Amino acid sequence: MINYNQIFQDRAKTLAIKIIKCLSPIPYSDAVSIIRRQIIRSSTSVASNYRAMCRARSENERFAKLSIVVEEADETL
Repeated sequence: MINYNQIFQDRAKTLAIKIIKCLSPIPYSDAVSIIRRQIIRSSTSVASNYRAMCRARSENERFAKLSIVVEEADETL
């Protein structure tokens, strides 16, 4: 049986790691630093909030956590 929750957790974690590796070599400037920090925060938040969603205690909590995941993914884009 395919465990879609685990697949998405792995993909979200991989995305966050790739974004960190991609943005790390960019030379420092104030503007770039602010944007880089926010992209890294939002991309890592997707993975952590999805893991929290998988451990939700109710359907309402699950929906709320998943809404945060969607919001953070949108912010990362």
